[in-house]
Amino acid sequence: MDAAVFREPRKRALAVTGGEIATLEFGPTDRPIDVVFVHANGFNAQTYRVLLSPLAAGLRILAIDQRGHGQTTLPAEPDGRRSWRDLRDDLIGLLDALDGPPVVLAGHSMGGTVSLLAAAERPDRVKGLVLLDPVIMPWLATLYAKAPWSSGRLWRRMPIVQSALRRRAVFDSREAVFNGYKGRGAFKTWPETMLADYVAGGFVERADGKVELACAPAWEASNYAAQGHDPWRAVRQVQAPMLILKAQMHSTCRAGDSFARRGKAVRIETIAGTSHFLPMERPDLVRDALFDMATQ
Repeated sequence: MDAAVFREPRKRALAVTGGEIATLEFGPTDRPIDVVFVHANGFNAQTYRVLLSPLAAGLRILAIDQRGHGQTTLPAEPDGRRSWRDLRDDLIGLLDALDGPPVVLAGHSMGGTVSLLAAAERPDRVKGLVLLDPVIMPWLATLYAKAPWSSGRLWRRMPIVQSALRRRAVFDSREAVFNGYKGRGAFKTWPETMLADYVAGGFVERADGKVELACAPAWEASNYAAQGHDPWRAVRQVQAPMLILKAQMHSTCRAGDSFARRGKAVRIETIAGTSHFLPMERPDLVRDALFDMATQ
């Protein structure tokens, strides 16, 4: 694989129940989809353009905007959400809409977990999984989050939820967003090209000439708080081989040997020197993992 090959994606919308999922499609149109890539909470498909474009020399890849993100038109109502099953069902609807053989599901953070949940429900549509620091809490925390008596109020008090709710949503321009984010906070380790792509795909124009987050702060916060799904159960149902690339620092993935033993072919690798933003910090390694899984 020549990582220097750079191909621009095509925009494509796929109809599912309740609306359309916006996607970016990479690679030759004369072959079936090889990989479906699912972004992290608050991000969008375009954020990963630099990561995925070099793979277009030999693979066809579909990167999606999840509900409440980017240009996807599915409704995003944060009140009363308890889990990511709505995101799981959206991905299942997309898999059912695709022609061709089973695909590799890949995703970052929340997108990795959603991919795992979807693969558990549609094992016939998935040939492999590559999960990039997926959100997998300890088993006891998962048990508490999905308990019927758990109202979710405790989760909404978490600092990360409160921080998302306070996030600034409106800026004068995309240039102002880029300059405000560059080298700061969560974006400290990001290459400028990936930050520019995140800003391009993650903001929409307003009538007053300003730009606004496509992923509303309340929706981002609801994704952090809605933890009533169960990846520990899902891994038992997955039939395909699974590779989890885990960050060394600030990881959201608490999966270890006990998690891997629940699955059929689960491999977990911790990548030295990386944070939760592993795809931004080691795109070369992630590309190789995607290519290997798609071509095996």
